[in-house]
Amino acid sequence: MAPQLDGFFQQVDGLSDHFIDRLRKAVAIPSVSSDAARRPDVVRMAHFLSDELTALGAQVELRPLGKQPDKPDLDLPPVVLARYGNDKGKRTILVYGHYDVQPAEKTDGWATEPFELTVDGQGRMFGRGSTDDKGPVLGWLNAIEAHKKAGVDFPVNLLMCFEGMEEYGSEGLDALIEQEAQRFFADAEAVCISDNYWLGTEKPCLTYGLRGCNYYSVEISGPGQDLHSGVFGGTAQEPMTDLVRVLASLVDTNGKILIPGINEQVAPVTPEEESLYDDISFTMETLHDALGSKTTIFEDKKPTLMARWRYPSLSIHGVEGAFSAPGAKTVIPAKVIGKFSIRTVPNMEIDKTNELVYQYVQEQFAKLGSKNTLKVYAQHTGKWWVASPHHWNFTAAAKAVERVWGVKPDFTREGGSIPVTLTFEQATGKNVLLLPMGSSTDGAHSINEKLDKRNYIEGIKLLGAYLHYVAEEPKQ
Repeated sequence: MAPQLDGFFQQVDGLSDHFIDRLRKAVAIPSVSSDAARRPDVVRMAHFLSDELTALGAQVELRPLGKQPDKPDLDLPPVVLARYGNDKGKRTILVYGHYDVQPAEKTDGWATEPFELTVDGQGRMFGRGSTDDKGPVLGWLNAIEAHKKAGVDFPVNLLMCFEGMEEYGSEGLDALIEQEAQRFFADAEAVCISDNYWLGTEKPCLTYGLRGCNYYSVEISGPGQDLHSGVFGGTAQEPMTDLVRVLASLVDTNGKILIPGINEQVAPVTPEEESLYDDISFTMETLHDALGSKTTIFEDKKPTLMARWRYPSLSIHGVEGAFSAPGAKTVIPAKVIGKFSIRTVPNMEIDKTNELVYQYVQEQFAKLGSKNTLKVYAQHTGKWWVASPHHWNFTAAAKAVERVWGVKPDFTREGGSIPVTLTFEQATGKNVLLLPMGSSTDGAHSINEKLDKRNYIEGIKLLGAYLHYVAEEPKQ
């Protein structure tokens, strides 16, 4: 039998103004994790969540993480660990979110004050953190409150892990997750993260895969200091010339990675996987609008989505040490550092990929016959993640989407990385689901970030419905 959700849904609708006011209070706290001066506000946001959860009847702990590695005199903000319900007869679900936000100033180009929630006539709620990730985090609190006030039994035991450093690398979180995997998180049977977005604006999705990211630096140096091209041009081998030629050898105009052995690692596409792309709500026009041009590599949906989600890509990001200001400056840089990344996919291995990159870059540099010096190294690496979209965690979420939104969800992967996803999977050994609330137009990290009122209120219903369906879904 389908869960009886009408009372819960009606309560969410009735409390919608209250829930928007809760979001307004959260947005008003400028919890910018990258700014040391705002650290008290980040901590204040943790206490706001703790107070709200305690008032709802949850058991809450603010777990300290120690000092910030790059600022040893600064405390990391605490992780909010909370439990709602401890019924041995119910499933236990672990949810994750973050309460810190990206920096924002009105002078960046915002049409409204970024830390004041502003609702326009179209129901768009503008404010930093509205969609990333305060709206989704509060969605879980709102679902608890609506159940209580509707007199509807909460269907699961809910574990919550809300951090305050996601926008600054989640420092300290991995160690806590690994430490608590067999303690606070021990009875979790599945994990749900709401920190991503629909592919478009009309159709919900469930996300089962993310690409990883290996980020590289290629450093070429020669002269002892920067030189004047009028005096030294034609007399010295120039690092910038070598670097441009090396970077140009990595990838072609159509995105084909030219490093041998990279594409050979990629897992083949199965017919079952390929079928997931057929009905996805996505048009090339949507991509053209996002690009602001028609400069796409492919003309059709399926190869475009596969190139974005399940195949690796190599992007060249910039050059450190080169002249980049407006105007003309006839400098020969003594040392330049080119930066590029490879978005990795199953079954690419980090060490193997690094080895192939280093070998290829060194070979290409050697072909130049240059007297300059080369260094190539990985700045950071992050592994890809993929889950089974047929797991009971996903089938329950799909039923909840259909109940709330009246459509079957798209099953999507994403081209970017959310490292904590893999950390939870590896530490707990449980299936991880990405269940987004916001849409593709929300502008997370950008000016005028927003969350549509419809997505927020229906998203609260979705989170609650997911918990009901996951409580009933048989294990395959």
